[in-house]
Amino acid sequence: MHWNAAETDHPEWPTTIENYEAKSHVAHEVAKRLRDGDVVGVGSGSTSMLALRAIFDEARRQEWHFSAVTTSLEMAIACAELQVPTTTLLQERPDWSFDGTDEVDEALNMIKGRGGAMLREKLLLASSPERYILIDESKRVTKLGEKAPVPVEVIPEALQFVQSRLLEEFDVREIELRMAVAKDGPVVTEHGNVILEVTFANVTSELDVRLNCVPGVVGSGLFFGFQPTIISA
Repeated sequence: MHWNAAETDHPEWPTTIENYEAKSHVAHEVAKRLRDGDVVGVGSGSTSMLALRAIFDEARRQEWHFSAVTTSLEMAIACAELQVPTTTLLQERPDWSFDGTDEVDEALNMIKGRGGAMLREKLLLASSPERYILIDESKRVTKLGEKAPVPVEVIPEALQFVQSRLLEEFDVREIELRMAVAKDGPVVTEHGNVILEVTFANVTSELDVRLNCVPGVVGSGLFFGFQPTIISA
């Protein structure tokens, strides 16, 4: 039995989607990858929402079925509204996955985490044999950190310690706690943690390794070595 109030074939993004035409184009391109019975890893953000809708439309047109592993609550809700079955990495491995990104360099390294789901996003991409990143040209950079700070996910009780460690041992230009927009206080991630937005003087793969060695850091929005297939408009 389904919840009648939850049913819709076009869940909406809560704000205006920038570069809508370009994002819609790449969403329809990735939908062509769908095959009947696929387990699809679903990323977060407005581009991923458009892609999920396009994949749903493709499945309905072909009379196919697919299930989803989601990276965030908003995408799980969207799947529920579409009546797309969801599963978890505990149960199944995705056949392929897709996501957006905040920045991508020429070597296909990325900064992700604007939506606060980078830990699940990283785990999902690492678990997927095929990885698709959907971008418009504004996401391309020659060097990571040109446009976006690095999100660092931190256990709440370690916040002061991690801030101090970063300022003492890393070449930090700016650091601040990410605050929520429609609620009081900081953004809380899917796993109940907080996010530091950190601008580093130099963003490298070694930086990611060093960050992961700081007690209290759960992970960062640095994605090195994933070598995804880029679908761009």
